[in-house]
Amino acid sequence: MGPPDSPMSARWARVRDSVRELVTFATVGVLNTGVDVAVFFGLTSLGVPYLGAQVVSYSCGAGNSYVLNKFWTFRTGGLSWGEMLRFTAANLASLGISLACLRTLHGSGGTGLAVAKIGATGCALAANFLASKLWVFR
Repeated sequence: MGPPDSPMSARWARVRDSVRELVTFATVGVLNTGVDVAVFFGLTSLGVPYLGAQVVSYSCGAGNSYVLNKFWTFRTGGLSWGEMLRFTAANLASLGISLACLRTLHGSGGTGLAVAKIGATGCALAANFLASKLWVFR
């Protein structure tokens, strides 16, 4: 690995920090997904149309995501309007991706709602991590 002040040590520290962020982001993601899925299926069981339920449930998970990722995953400190706007934009893009996937898989493709929800969540998660790491919580 090299002496404590070597470029190799600095690189290893960045890799270690990125792995920690990814693991923490994934943990937060599991919690967000739990909120999202619970609200989604709660609303659809009450007769709310699935696309409307997706907007509400995704928004609930996103609120949870902002707080946990800001203070736990990326540790960016105080509130910033720019960061909140970037977070909102990234999550609106991820919501659009999830809605498109959900509609394609369930609405057009005939996939069961639970399987379609899993697919839509996976697509949105990938986009959201990249946006969070590279843009929102930079």
